[in-house]
Amino acid sequence: MQTIRQQLWRTLLSCRSSPPSLTASSSLTTLARGSARNLHLDLQLPRATLATPWAALQTRGAKVLGTDVRIGNIVQRKGRVYQVLKAQHTCHGRGGATIQVELRDVDTGNKTTERFRTDEAIERVFVEEKQFTYLYQEGESVMVMDPDTFEQVEVNKELFGKAAVYLKEDMTVTLQYYDNKLMSGSVPHRVTCKVVEAQPYTKGLTAAPQYKRIVLDNGLTVHAPPFVESGDEIVINTTEDSYITRAKE
Repeated sequence: MQTIRQQLWRTLLSCRSSPPSLTASSSLTTLARGSARNLHLDLQLPRATLATPWAALQTRGAKVLGTDVRIGNIVQRKGRVYQVLKAQHTCHGRGGATIQVELRDVDTGNKTTERFRTDEAIERVFVEEKQFTYLYQEGESVMVMDPDTFEQVEVNKELFGKAAVYLKEDMTVTLQYYDNKLMSGSVPHRVTCKVVEAQPYTKGLTAAPQYKRIVLDNGLTVHAPPFVESGDEIVINTTEDSYITRAKE
């Protein structure tokens, strides 16, 4: 930036001593445009700063469509703040698609069920997320540890919902806070599990691949391709409880 300004200044001084030539005019134009571009970039820096994750987490609300509402989201309805516990999409033919959600009032803990249109604008409240290391669970309590301070935190297993079944020692989990109040917990989107029960694979029965039920080491039953056998390690989508691929050895 400083170099461009110096070049522009020297060109202006040369124009004062003699009439500006076509080349000098072109130089002035080029330098001026370059300066404008750099000034524009300088002006954009504060906006880039605002795009940091910290700034995003401080946003109190943003409009999203009903179809984008997910389990664990924090939404605002009629002046109240709720956490989404369950979400089920349904289609009613000519009546259009809707999503039925179970909500928990952040302040009172009361639960309620509502139905959103998929094209309805919902105000989502963003929360602060912190990562912890899962240690163990005892009854309905889950013990996690801050990897930076080594401070141990005890949370309710219910905060993880159905995903609590995937909790494993040394797993990195995420806790969500709203106004410094613990709201929910989540596990990684992809988790490796071991198959403890599966029907044997028999080739040539059908031309089309048929999925079969298998039982994982956490007790969960999911569908997997016929070639998956007992003892295999597979990667599971924890959001949908579905098979992704075989784990790499």
